[in-house]
Amino acid sequence: MDHTAPDLPTAAPLRVLLADDQALLRSAFKVLVDSEHDMEVVGEASDGAQAVELARRTRPDVVLMDIRMPGTDGLAATRMISADPELAAVRVVMLTTFEVDEYVVSALRAGASGFLGKGAEPDELLNAIRVAAAGEALLSPAATKGLIATFLAQGGGADPAAARDSAGAHAQRLAALTVREREVLVHVAAGLSNDGIAGRLEVSPLTVKTHVNRAMAKLGARDRAQLVVIAYESGLVRPRAE
Repeated sequence: MDHTAPDLPTAAPLRVLLADDQALLRSAFKVLVDSEHDMEVVGEASDGAQAVELARRTRPDVVLMDIRMPGTDGLAATRMISADPELAAVRVVMLTTFEVDEYVVSALRAGASGFLGKGAEPDELLNAIRVAAAGEALLSPAATKGLIATFLAQGGGADPAAARDSAGAHAQRLAALTVREREVLVHVAAGLSNDGIAGRLEVSPLTVKTHVNRAMAKLGARDRAQLVVIAYESGLVRPRAE
């Protein structure tokens, strides 16, 4: 009788799609990502249209998407990915040369899970992929959060009428949240992790996760980044005056 222990199933590596018009940068990212045991590059795109096509074909967990690309840019591509029900599980991390500008806010509105500067350290990039894949909001560096919040609260350059309609819709959906879910949402918008919120509310991280998931379902949010956008656009959370 064979008493050999069965092989334990291992988690499938995170599937990563690279979208950047600079071939050299894509190559560098590919070498970095493929060097990790828990992730792999499943496709490379040089513009937004190709990124959407490859996303539909390869179903990546995370897309590293450059904001500025010729033709269909990263924002348009992100909107298309976010609007496709079959790509609901795909997370987009926007890559930007400038850490804080109107593109960052537009990226979050388009459905991105967060953003990262192209000058980020390798460990930051790898962490960003894992964070986004886990459904967390990637709004680093922390110093930019106040600027993002301010921009969102001021309409973020969006059409004023559209911004009002969006705020009204969000506020209506907020009515479906319980008091505790609203409380958790406020902390999520402040950038706190589940552990951080658990400490503030003196509950378990699992309880916080449950509240976050329920809030996401009720508000139609893809991930925590979208919860942050909704919290500010609805007026539930307002930026502090510096």
